[in-house]
Amino acid sequence: MAQLEKERKRKIRWQDLSLTAKVLIEVILMTVIMFTANVVMFVQVNRMAAGIGQVYESNVGLGELAAALDEVQNGTYNYLLVKTSDSLEKYYKSEEEFRSLLDRLNSRVMENPVMLLERNIRITAESYLTETEAAITHKRGRNVEKYRESFENAQKLYEYLNSYIYELNDQQFSDNSQSFLAVQSEIRSLAVISMVLLVIMMGVSILMLFFMVRGVVSPLSNLAVTAKYVGEGDFNIKMPQNDSLDEVGVMTRAFNTMVSSLEEYMNLTRENMEKEQRMKEKELLMEAHLKEAQLKYLQSQINPHFLFNSLNAGAQLAMLEDAEQTSIFVEKMADFFRYNVKKGSEDATLCEEIEAVENYIYILNVRFAGDIHFYKEIDESVMETRVPSMILQPVVENAVNHGIRNIDREGEIRLSVTREKEQGGCILISVKDNGKGISQETIDRIMEGRSPKKREDVSEGDSTGIGLYNVISRLELYFDRKDLLEIISDGEDKGTEVLIRIPDHR
Repeated sequence: MAQLEKERKRKIRWQDLSLTAKVLIEVILMTVIMFTANVVMFVQVNRMAAGIGQVYESNVGLGELAAALDEVQNGTYNYLLVKTSDSLEKYYKSEEEFRSLLDRLNSRVMENPVMLLERNIRITAESYLTETEAAITHKRGRNVEKYRESFENAQKLYEYLNSYIYELNDQQFSDNSQSFLAVQSEIRSLAVISMVLLVIMMGVSILMLFFMVRGVVSPLSNLAVTAKYVGEGDFNIKMPQNDSLDEVGVMTRAFNTMVSSLEEYMNLTRENMEKEQRMKEKELLMEAHLKEAQLKYLQSQINPHFLFNSLNAGAQLAMLEDAEQTSIFVEKMADFFRYNVKKGSEDATLCEEIEAVENYIYILNVRFAGDIHFYKEIDESVMETRVPSMILQPVVENAVNHGIRNIDREGEIRLSVTREKEQGGCILISVKDNGKGISQETIDRIMEGRSPKKREDVSEGDSTGIGLYNVISRLELYFDRKDLLEIISDGEDKGTEVLIRIPDHR
């Protein structure tokens, strides 16, 4: 408390200000200097711009007056030539504009030659407009002699006006040239003053920036060097004591405090990292065991009713046929269930999976009198690819039970296994039937892992118990990827196709 009270009572020094305050003060000073210089230059530039605009304003006005005079002359001539309402309207518009421009000229008697010329132009212009008006009036009254006489007089006055305007324009241009030279001289002076001010502002700004950066960077450079030694393991080195109250002083004192206990922190961090690593290893081991348990659980879901029903069919066959047919049937049954028992806890090759499917189809055809027509198209180069066991038979079983069972036409199931050609492709397995088809709602339910609505025509005893979602789950666990199975159907009675994409690790 005493230290804080002491710091509060002492006079505020420059080094006690925060870096934000220092930068703000210096930026405000630079801004004030630049603003003042810009205001001065802005005022001078505006004043000179106004002067330049006024220099030749009179010449511009005379140009407009000459153009308006031409419009009146052309309007008069066009009306006398064609005598239409449009030409008459154009004449009156040009006359009105010409009169408004004449009002800007001097009308008083003055000794100034420029003002005297302006008065002569106004007087001559009034006479000219009187003659053009008379010519228009006589033309409307069809007095050919009178409107010709008036137009000839107007033509002469028109020529006089042009000569007066040219003379006045020349006189004003001479006077304006002198004014322009004076303004040009002021512009040169302003350019020199602006350059001097710019150099002064740049010098002051650079000096202020130099001292500000040095005041901030120098302690930070020392801090960086000290931190480098600390990073190399030297915990005895410290920053020089700094009693300033700005951020650099606070950071210096905090750095020294940090260095004092850094070794303890490093030891504690190392110990925590070792504990975290051990926990990570345990977590990975548990995750591996869990994945293995999930895979084994999913592979074990075979309904024993299927085995019982099939063996009963074999017994009935033995009663009706000779021993050779019964022997083949029982052998196929034995091969099928031997494969399931053997592969229940391991993977298999595509060759073994296809052989299991063939045994399954043979068993069903014995039971159902050969109603299932099975076709296959296999790329022999992929037969040794390893996959989770029992992934093809459940798909074929689903095609039989929910696709071609009880349809009016011959049921067909086509199995194809091909390798995609493009680089980084996959092995594509297709199981396609020509059966009842499947709705998109049911497809979505299967892919989301929800049980689809039960089919009344399929009993639980005719199933091995392994559903499509079971196959999806085991594929994802085995390959650690999603979207490996896809179900396609165009609707009712249009069949169903199940696509399985196996990553090709050639």
